[in-house]
Amino acid sequence: MVRKESRQKVRVKKHMRIRNRFSGTTERPRLAVFRSNNHMYAQIIDDTVGNTLVAASTVEKEVKAQLEKTNNVDAAAYLGTVIAKRAIEKGIDTVVFDRGGFLYHGKIAALADAAREAGLKF
Repeated sequence: MVRKESRQKVRVKKHMRIRNRFSGTTERPRLAVFRSNNHMYAQIIDDTVGNTLVAASTVEKEVKAQLEKTNNVDAAAYLGTVIAKRAIEKGIDTVVFDRGGFLYHGKIAALADAAREAGLKF
């Protein structure tokens, strides 16, 4: 009988391996991305003190109002521009990208590319 680990457990293991390699600092915080089946969430975190500096998600009213659907590539790209604009307003221009164990493809890549185009460097 073949036993296969759930995709969720595999993703969490990948995320832990990624988190062991780097963490966010005050000069260069971490842009953490999470996507569920219905929404996407992005946070910029300073791991030295454990504070979330900037956050954005497709659950927020002002973001959701601009989107037709909250779980597609277009929504991810819009979220990337929103998080980048909020970060630049706070004086954050350089981050470390944490894909959260998800493959750098599709929605995750769209969010990252949009954040880069909006002015974040990583």
